[in-house]
Amino acid sequence: MGEALTADVPLIPDGDEARRWAETELCDPAYAITEPTALDRFAYGVERFFRDLFATELPEGWGPWLAIGVSVLIVALVVVALAIWGMPRTPARSRTATDLFGDPEQRTAAQLRAAAAQHADRGEWDAAVVERFRALARALDERGIVDVTPGATVHAFARDAGAALPALAERLERAASAFDDVRYLRLPGTPELYRAVAAVDDDAVVSSPRRDPVPAP
Repeated sequence: MGEALTADVPLIPDGDEARRWAETELCDPAYAITEPTALDRFAYGVERFFRDLFATELPEGWGPWLAIGVSVLIVALVVVALAIWGMPRTPARSRTATDLFGDPEQRTAAQLRAAAAQHADRGEWDAAVVERFRALARALDERGIVDVTPGATVHAFARDAGAALPALAERLERAASAFDDVRYLRLPGTPELYRAVAAVDDDAVVSSPRRDPVPAP
């Protein structure tokens, strides 16, 4: 009887035994999950800094000055960051516009050149002239030399392109007229017109735009 009562009563460990039991229990992975991460500790530190900053009792009249000081500090940090790294860049405008001289067009200059060559191989000179001029315009747009905006006319494009590539200005205007004649006036395209437009396109590829000289101080 006495032995049964003794077995049911929990033993009281001494100090060393209790410490070992506690260490064993705390080694359970379940406790590690609840430990704060480095990010948690950092966020808590930042929160405590600002809480203490604004909870601190200040001499009368200092509250607004503290708010102003913190605001000035934040603005100064932003200005310094902009001076070092510059303004954030917005995503570049897609050079694959959805409109090219009044018609939907998403192909690249290379794709338009390939299509023009296929039309030329089949003797389809109307389409060949039109596609090659579109390739010329798309190529200059892709390079950022001329901004071909939706609704722009071929002659407006030729003027802008001629201003950037003055050595090609007259030929660009003639190529624009060829496009107009074939696309809108329904005049027949010819191998000569196609070769003229293709030659301007080829020369534009290897030409650098004019850079206006910096005025002398």
